[in-house]
Parts: sequence; structure tokens; C-alpha cells
Amino acid sequence: MDKRKFKHINKTTLKKDGLGLAIGENKFTDDYYLPGMLHIAVLRSPHAYAKIKKLDDSAARALPGVVDIYSCNNIKRIMYTTAGQGYPEPSAYDCVLFNDTMRYVGDQAAAVVAESPDIAEEALKLIKVDYEVLEPLLDYTKALDEGAVRVHTEPDARMIIPMPYDASKNTCADIKAVVGDFEAGLKKAKKQFTFTTESQSASHCALEAHSAVAWIDEYGRMTIVSTSQVPWHARRITAMILEIPVRDVRVIKPRIGGGFGGKQEIIVEPLVGLATWRTKRPSKITFSRRDVFMSGRRRHGQNNTVTIGYDPATGMIDALRVYALENAGAYGSHAVTILTNTATKVLPMINHVPNIEFIGKGVYANLQVGGAYRGYGATEGCFTYCQAIDILAHDIGMDPVEYYRKYAIKSGGTSEIFAKLGEGTEGGAEMTIDSCGLIKAMEMAGSAIKWEEKRKLYTPEYNKGKRVWRGIGMTCLLQGSAVPKVDMGSAYIKMNDDGSFNLHLGATDIGTGSDTIMAQIVAEELDCPVENIIVLSSDTDLTPFDVGAYASSTTYLSGEAVRKAAVMVKEQILHVGAEMLALSPEDVETLDNKVVQKGGEKFKTFADIGTYSLYTHHQLQIQGFGSHVVDKSPPPFAAHFAEIEVDTETGDIKVLEYTSATDCGTAINPLFAEGQVDGAVVNGLSYALTEGYIYNDKGVLRNPSFTTYKIYTAPDIPPMKNMIVPDSYEHSGPFGAKSVSELGINGPMPVIANAFFNATGKRLCKAPFTPEYVLSVLKD
Repeated sequence: MDKRKFKHINKTTLKKDGLGLAIGENKFTDDYYLPGMLHIAVLRSPHAYAKIKKLDDSAARALPGVVDIYSCNNIKRIMYTTAGQGYPEPSAYDCVLFNDTMRYVGDQAAAVVAESPDIAEEALKLIKVDYEVLEPLLDYTKALDEGAVRVHTEPDARMIIPMPYDASKNTCADIKAVVGDFEAGLKKAKKQFTFTTESQSASHCALEAHSAVAWIDEYGRMTIVSTSQVPWHARRITAMILEIPVRDVRVIKPRIGGGFGGKQEIIVEPLVGLATWRTKRPSKITFSRRDVFMSGRRRHGQNNTVTIGYDPATGMIDALRVYALENAGAYGSHAVTILTNTATKVLPMINHVPNIEFIGKGVYANLQVGGAYRGYGATEGCFTYCQAIDILAHDIGMDPVEYYRKYAIKSGGTSEIFAKLGEGTEGGAEMTIDSCGLIKAMEMAGSAIKWEEKRKLYTPEYNKGKRVWRGIGMTCLLQGSAVPKVDMGSAYIKMNDDGSFNLHLGATDIGTGSDTIMAQIVAEELDCPVENIIVLSSDTDLTPFDVGAYASSTTYLSGEAVRKAAVMVKEQILHVGAEMLALSPEDVETLDNKVVQKGGEKFKTFADIGTYSLYTHHQLQIQGFGSHVVDKSPPPFAAHFAEIEVDTETGDIKVLEYTSATDCGTAINPLFAEGQVDGAVVNGLSYALTEGYIYNDKGVLRNPSFTTYKIYTAPDIPPMKNMIVPDSYEHSGPFGAKSVSELGINGPMPVIANAFFNATGKRLCKAPFTPEYVLSVLKD
């Protein structure tokens, strides 16, 4: 596709569901209510590690209004993973719906199905469980130690694809990638350093909690309405757990109040599926906020060490090693692919590094389960790597902007890391960079914050004698767009007799506006109003397959499937229009919702063509479909800058200003793209400065609520200016687009840490940067 002037692309268009959301008309999962609906409550383990010796539910079953109770007493043991990924999943099959071993505080011991939520909750109190409490493993950094507690001892825990897995060593992910000879490169290097960081577990904090509703339709099939980001994976895994045909399960995604990766897990769907399939009555479960914190999913958190050998005269890196230790928690969901992203979405930034070694270990611990989270391993990796580049630039006396300008990957460049590691595949996908607006991004964001002026201003002399010190920092970032050679998106379009179009697609709009983006792509290809595109998404019965909303895939992957479908429809419209005009298809084109004669005055409107196609003797349904699998994952690029103040008496870090510029190729809808970056940056600021799971010495989460778990609110947001780089065009994407939604979260941690170094001369190595931690660093 060639770059050209657009009518509907790179334009801000009203959100398809905007009005409905604003006036409360659109339905979320918890808004569904059916007559005779049952309610589910879950009994959760109070222990970090324990075996169920006996579970007595007789008293609970005797409570009026209790319909059924499920536990390891009466539910078949079927191993699976909760990770909603492509099949076969690159995550360990180490989970059962109701186990006899509890592996974290909040693990699922039993579920009550009752006539009301109150009865279900009351019944939980009547279930008596005799636990054999075991010594837990609460420090994941000790999981590989000789003699460490084994979290998984069951013989049927396994990987279903040929990847390393060793539960006897608490290892659920084991990744290694080698380019060149690291040891030889390190010996050659004239200078070297090693730097370690620790990033924390964190909650997605989506405003809508996990929820699901199920019922049996008039044909005996089960419908599940769910807050899922991955409806097709939810259908497949639920059917597998219940041992029923996939054809008997339909999953619908309504509007969703945020996902961020937390709803890429199959957690609530099997519960309503089990209750409804057994009782033949509608059922519902909606998590409390405490449930989300305790038994949803979290960012894994990593302890990462980077070693760099380099030439101090030039700054050229001779050898680079990263060792990443990942806190998987009680089960291995997404552990493998998050580690691969810690390498592939971070290390290619600096080009022409001849010797690279990446070693990643995902380890079990008796803690909350890690899962997919926006940034997906790159967030943790950038905290380490982006500070390491800042350390190097500072040591050789080079402005980090100039270092990135000189050494960062550019259009036409590549990295062997792309080919070494894939998400769930033996190898990755070789890739040459097409679009790269990183230089422009640095110019835009740096100019907005007055980088050159303030970098010269904020020196030790400037801060000398003051209580509040100022500093400024920056970094550069890349991510990816979809999972190459693994994931697929598809779409179907049909024309109506008034010239409107039905677009059915599997892509999952989780609040991002993807339904609108897809309508813009169709409108651009057909040259018709966006208002004429009627979108239906994410219904496993009515819409074609799509992997779901993850891996920054929707616009780049699913958008191209939509464009392909529109091309097929356009060909038919031109053929019918030409027939009506008594012309050949080569002599007509689409223009402003019409088929027009090239260089002439004859035309037929799309409404004319739609009616003619359906009601004449040449009747046919004008329709098209498209499927798309990508063979590359083009990175979006970004430059982030921050100016901060550090109160040396309280340890408080205040962000005075934050700027960024992002190259996402063509921004299909610039306002939506800017909104994604705004949200990601705020997400990252909150993660850097305030968020984190806090445990007691028994493995109990101490802050499972918005009262005790601190996230940014509107008054906390600093002045920000997040911009989109213009005139970038990714030729492999629909109308030049690539991804945008994840990248922004990766910047705040390293940028603030680099600014802190500029202000204090000290490094922040452990997140979050709380006042207590900052004071300890200042006093060290």
C-alpha cells in the first residue's frame, strides 16, 4: 500500500460506542440479569501453601437456597492453563479448577452456587476445611536455591509444547538466546559494569472487575457473556475443562471497563460454565475488588541484572548480557512469553551489538499469580536496560540523546534477537525495520521539555545547598505489533440495500475504540462515510475468529484483515456498478459513496448498487472476508523525557513535567492514539512511584483494595504533553499503521530514575520509588 492522502484515516472520528457509554445505555457484563439466575461465590485459601486433608460442605449444602457446591471432592482433575494465548499455549499446564493443594493465599478451594449472592456468601462460612499447612516459598529470588521449597510436586504439571520446564527446580520458564560470544566480547571490552534492578508486582486496576454470566439457550447450547479480552480462547478452554464440545459454547464480549492484560485469563468463565451446564439455569459471578487483587492476575515483577562491556572512547557496546529472574507466582501463566518480550522488545534498541546473551528464568513462588499486563515484560526490561544505557552515556560524557541518535536502530536496521526468540515458537521472525521515527520523536519531546537548556542547568552546583533538588532524564523505547507467525485476525463485511455495510470481526474492543478504528479502515477502502459501517465484534457464533485484544495486535493485525475484506467487497461493488452503468469494471472507481465513471459524469450511488444487487435478476450478496497472519512485528518507537524534583528531607519525588513523542506509523484516529499514550504514561507513572503488592510474613496480601493499594488519581497527574510523530508510515500495516497502546507504560520508571541520577548522582534500582526507599538511597 502506498502512502496517500486519506479521507477517513488519520482523522479523529466519533467513537462508535461513545454516546451509549456517556448516557449509560451500553451494557457491561454485570448489567446482565436473567430470571432464575444463580449466583456464585468462591471459598479461597487462607494459607500460602497447604493441602486439603478434608473438605466438609454438608452444613453449607443444608442452608436453604444453596443449589450446589463444587470442590476437589466432586470436580474432575483436568490440567490446563488460564493463559488466553494461541493454541497450543506456551504456558505451563499446571492448574486445575479445584485442586487439593492450595498454592497462594486466595487460591480456589470451593465454589457455592446459590439463589442469591448473600446466601452464597453465607454458605462459604459453613464449609469446613481441614488444611495441612506447609512451609511456603515467599521469596521468589530463592526459588532456584538448593533445597528450596517445591511449589509444584504433582506429576501431571507440564508444558504441552517442546519448551524447557522443570517443576522440581521451581522453573516454569527457561529462556536463552545467544548472539556471538559474550565472554569473548567482554574480555575484549576496555570497560564494563554490572547493574541490577528489581521491579514489583502490580495490579491492572481496571475499574470493571472480572465478571461472567451464562445461560442455556433454546437449542441446549450454553452462552457465556464475559469480561474477556480473548473470547475464542475463553470458549476453547472452558469447553476443555467441562469436557463438552466447543460447538456447545458461545462466548460474547459486551462493553468492557478496561483490561490491560488482566482479562486475558480464563478465570470466571469456567465457573459460570460449570454451574450453568450442570444446573441448566443461568448463573453469574462478579469479583469484588478484593477478589481481583487476591485471585485475579498481576504484573510478574522481575529481578534483572545487565552486564555491558564497551569502548569508553566511542561508547560502542562490545558485549551485553541480561539475566532476568521472573516472579511467576503460584502458576506459570504467560511466564515464557513475558520473558521473551523482556529480550525482544528491549535489547534491539541499540544496533550492531556483536555479542549478546539473554538468560531468563521464570520461577514459582507461593504468591499471587502473574499474568499478562500492558508492557508485557518490556516494562521490567526497560527499567534495567534504559538505565544501563544512561549509565554508559554518562560515563563517556555523551548526552544520552546523542547516544541514541548515534547508536539506536534505524530504518533498514535489524537485530539478531528478533530471529532468536519468538512468543511460543522455537525461533522468532527475522525483521528489517521499515518505519522508524525515533529521531523525530526525540526532537519533538526534547524540544517540548527544553532538554538541552535544562540538562545544562541542572548540575550539582545548581542543587547545592537546597532542600529540593531538580533533575531531568530521558530514554528511548520500542515495543512490537502482534505476534508474528502465531496469531490471526479475521473479518467479514456485507453490503445492505441502503448502501450501508455490516462489519463483523472478532477483534475485541476493551475500551480502546477499536470498533471505530476498524470502521474507519473500511470507510477508507470503500470511500464511504464511517457512519455507514455497522460494527459487530467479539461473538464466537456471529463473528469470525480473532485471537483477541493483546500483544498490541488489534490495529496492525486485525485491521489488515478488515482492509482485505473491504478490498474484496470493493471489487464486487465496482463490478455491479459497472454493469448498471453499462461500462467495464476498469472504467469505474469509487468516490464519495458512489461508483463513478472515470473521467465521465455517470455514477450510481452505493444505495443504488446495494438495492440492485439484492433485488434484480442478477441477485447476489455483495460480501467479503479477510484473514491475516503477520510475518513481522514492527516496533512502534518513542522518546520520553521527565523533569523532577526530589525533596531530600521527605524523599518525595515530584514530576514537574513529562513529555513524549510516539511513532506508531499512521495514527488511524489521532485522538484515540494520543489517549492510549496518555493512559499508558499515567499507568507507568503510578507504577513507578506508588504501586506495589505488600505481603506479610505469611504470604497474605496486605493491600488488596483501592484504599490501601495506591494508584494515581486525577490530581496526581503531572503536566504532560504526549505527541504522535507525524509522517511515519509502516508499509506492512493497514494504511501505514502499527501499534501504540503498550509502549508508553515502559518509559516512566527508567526516565524518572535517570532524572533522579541527574539530580542526585545516585541510581534507583528498586521500584516503586517510595519516599522511604528514596531516603534510603540518598543516605546510602
